[in-house]
Amino acid sequence: MSKKIILLAGPTASGKSKLAIQLAKKLNGEIINADSMQMYKEFLILSSRPNKKETIKAKHHLYGVISVKKHFSAGDWLKLVKKKIKLCYKYKKIPVIVGGTGLYFNTITKGISKIPSIDSQTRSKVRNLFKKLGYKEFYKKLLNLDPKVKNKILPSDSQRSQRAYEVILKTKKSLFDWIADTKSDFINFEISKIYIDIPRDELLKKIYLRTELMFKKKCIKEVKKFNSLKLGNSLSANKLIGVREINAYLKGSISLDQCKELINIKTRQYAKRQNTWARGHMKNWNKLYSKDFSILLKKTLKVIS
Repeated sequence: MSKKIILLAGPTASGKSKLAIQLAKKLNGEIINADSMQMYKEFLILSSRPNKKETIKAKHHLYGVISVKKHFSAGDWLKLVKKKIKLCYKYKKIPVIVGGTGLYFNTITKGISKIPSIDSQTRSKVRNLFKKLGYKEFYKKLLNLDPKVKNKILPSDSQRSQRAYEVILKTKKSLFDWIADTKSDFINFEISKIYIDIPRDELLKKIYLRTELMFKKKCIKEVKKFNSLKLGNSLSANKLIGVREINAYLKGSISLDQCKELINIKTRQYAKRQNTWARGHMKNWNKLYSKDFSILLKKTLKVIS
């Protein structure tokens, strides 16, 4: 059996999970999660994790496997994925890796840099400096330390700016030098790369429908349960769309309709960022779509065959 891997990406609410299930059934495959928020045990509804009816149609891996309490990186994900891919091959299954986290896919196609782990003291120092200076002054200071950041990280991209600062501060080597030295562990694998390129108008309809469905499934109760854990605001899980908006509703700051509309707006913005990422980092991927699902499936199978 050849070492085949199927990568299936696309913006949130584009129908990736449905397509992945059909691909797994047609190709004797198993599904591996590549969505950072669907990794969390505590968020089934807000993360739109596949439900029991979906997971019995094909075997699913790495869904709801880590706690929101834990720090989880792309490197951590890659370690787990390597084990799952190996397991798939052991049982003569094709891994179908599906999700919307671009950085996860990058670890497969481009590899992950061997940057030494950054200690909590350095991270805290950088975060405090960012808060003190604001993103514009912080970015200027970063450029003085690491000129290679210019035109590669936007001043407004606070997360990546702080990461670049941590790396240069700790290792005395630019983040982009570390990246240049990076190679994929999957060079000798046959990788099919598919991106669901859904038209904007259709995507917006799907986003609105999904938001309504989340509330029918009692996503408010899910957020209340998350709040009861009394965790810090710095955790990645707090970035999940819906958490902040539902908490604003629970505090009485906004109405339920306003809450839903804010979730729709944030989801649209997130989908736009995913598409922007794809244009920059997934240029050689097969961009596919059809409103008719059977045609989309045929197109995808043709690319893979």
